[in-house]
Amino acid sequence: MAQRVLMIFLILAIVFGGGFYAYKQLVPPPVQEAQGPVYSTKPVTRGDISVGVDVTGSLNPSRSGGIQAPGSNEYSAENVQYILSEILAQEGDEVKQGQVIAKLVAPGLQAQIDSLESEIRSNKEYLSELTGLPTDKVYEIKPGSGITLRAPIDGRVTELSIKEGTEVPQGQIVAKIVDDSTYRIKAKLYPNEFEQVKKGQKLAIRFTVFDGIYYGYITEVNPNPIPDGDDQNPARGFVYWITVEGKNPGLVRANLEAWLGIPSPDNDETKVRWFANNATVDGFAKEEKVLATAEAIASTVYVRQMDLVKKGDPLVLLSGSDIEDTIQEKLDKIRDKEKELANLLARAGQTEIRASMDGIIAHWEKQAGETVGPREWLGYIFNTSDMEMWAQVDDVDVLLVKQGAPVKVTLDALPGETFDGEVSQVETMGKAENGIPQFGLYIRVKGGPKLRPGMQAHAHIDAGSAKNVLLVPLEAIFEEDNTPKVEILNKDGTTKVVTVKLGLMNDKVAEVQSGVDEGELVITGSSADVLPSQHIGSKDTLLPGNKEETTNNDKSSDSNKNKAPAGK
Repeated sequence: MAQRVLMIFLILAIVFGGGFYAYKQLVPPPVQEAQGPVYSTKPVTRGDISVGVDVTGSLNPSRSGGIQAPGSNEYSAENVQYILSEILAQEGDEVKQGQVIAKLVAPGLQAQIDSLESEIRSNKEYLSELTGLPTDKVYEIKPGSGITLRAPIDGRVTELSIKEGTEVPQGQIVAKIVDDSTYRIKAKLYPNEFEQVKKGQKLAIRFTVFDGIYYGYITEVNPNPIPDGDDQNPARGFVYWITVEGKNPGLVRANLEAWLGIPSPDNDETKVRWFANNATVDGFAKEEKVLATAEAIASTVYVRQMDLVKKGDPLVLLSGSDIEDTIQEKLDKIRDKEKELANLLARAGQTEIRASMDGIIAHWEKQAGETVGPREWLGYIFNTSDMEMWAQVDDVDVLLVKQGAPVKVTLDALPGETFDGEVSQVETMGKAENGIPQFGLYIRVKGGPKLRPGMQAHAHIDAGSAKNVLLVPLEAIFEEDNTPKVEILNKDGTTKVVTVKLGLMNDKVAEVQSGVDEGELVITGSSADVLPSQHIGSKDTLLPGNKEETTNNDKSSDSNKNKAPAGK
C-alpha cells in the first residue's frame, strides 16, 4: 500500500515538473524596459573615394563625309555624265583614306575634250593671223597696243598700199611679200609639143630684155586640153598648160616676156627647140599677201616698197577701239575655254572614287550601272575611331560634370568592352523636362571599327577622386542650420555632435576633411527612432548595422536627435 502511494506521488511530480518546464519554454519572460536608447554605429575609416555621374545615350560619328562624283559648277560643260561602273567597298566595310572605293566611266567626255581643243586652236590661230605672232605666244598680246602686221615669209615688200594715218578697212591688201629668188612661168603648148614634156623636165628659158639662156624645171603639168584663142581670135585647136620654175638671176620681174624650149642633150644653146608660143612671168614661187585683219587706222608703217624683210619683221601697226575689243574678246574666250578644258581633262583622270577619310561605308545612294551627274552625292562614310555621345543630366549632377573630365563608356551590344572618352561640352542652359531641369552634354569617345551610329551607350563620368582620406557613411551625416554634422559615441557611452567639413561624396560614403578622427564611432541610427510598437533585442534589431556595429545605452538627451542625411 505504501509503495502504491509513493508511485502516485512520483507520477504527479513528473507531470507537474514537465508542465512547468513546458510553460517556461513556451511563454517568453516579461519584457524589461531599457534604461536608454540603443545606438547603431560605424567607425570613421581611412580609404579612397571616387565620385561619378552615370548617363545613357546613343553614339553618333563626330566626323563623317559624303562620297561625291567629280566635277565643278564653275564651268559650263555640265552635260558630261558618268556611269557608276563598279562599287569596290560595300556598306559596313572599313576603308582607309585614299582607298579606291568605286569606279566611273564617262562615255561622252572625250568628244567634248576634242571639241574644246579644236575651238581653242581655232581662236589662237585667228589671233596669230591677226597679230602675226605664233599661236604659242598669243598671251603676250596687249590689246591696247593694237595689231602689228608682220612679214609672213622672208622676201621683198611689194604692192605696199597704205600710208600712216589712213583708215584701213578689214580685208584690204596692205602689202605683198614675195620671195623673188624663184620665179614662176605659165606657158601653153600645142599637142605635139606637150607630148615631148613631163613633170620635172628641164627647159631652156630666154628673156626678151636681157641676153643669155637660163634653165628651169616643169613643176606642174595640166593634162586637160583647153580651147586656144579668145573672142577676137576664135580657137583653131587645143593647147595644154604647164608651170615652170627657175632661179632668179636678179632681174626677173612679174609679167616679163620669155620663151621656153627643150635644150639639146649637150646644152648647146644653138640647138634649143623653142616652143611656138611665148610666155610671161606669172609671179614668184613663194609670195604672201598681207591683209588688214580688222577695221583700223595705220598708226605706223615700218617698211617701204621693195624693202627686203625677214619672216616676223613688223610691217604696219594698226590701232583703234575695234581692234582692242576684238583682241580682248578673243583672249577672254581662249582663257574660258582652256579653263573648261582643264576641268574636263581633270574629269577624265578622275574615274576612280577614293575614300576621303578612314572610316566605315555607311550608305550608297547609287548602284552600279546608274548614271551620275557632276558633284552628285554617291554615298556616305563615317569615322568610328572618334565617336560622339549625347546625354542629359539633372541640375544636381551637372555641377559634378566638368569639360575635359575622363569618361568610361560601355555598350549593350559589346558586353565586356570599355571605351575611353572625355566630356567635350556641357550646355550652360537647361531645359525643364517633366518639371526637372535637364542639361545636355557631349562626350567624345575613342572608338573602333565595331562601333556603329545609333548604338546605345552607358557612360560613367569621373567627377573626382581622393586617396587615403577620412570616410564616414552617408547615413551618419545630418544638417543643422545648413551645416553638416555627425554624432559621435564616446567611449564612456555618452554622445556628442560635431560639425564636419565635407569633400567628395558618392552614394555610400563622404569624405570628411575636418571634424572627426580616424577610428571614432559615428552614430548611424538609434532606438529612439523606432516606432512604439517595435523594440530592440539582443537577437533581433530594426537598426542598420553589421558585425562591426556596437550597441550601448546612454541617458544623454542628445541621443534623441533625428539624423538627416546631408545628401549625396
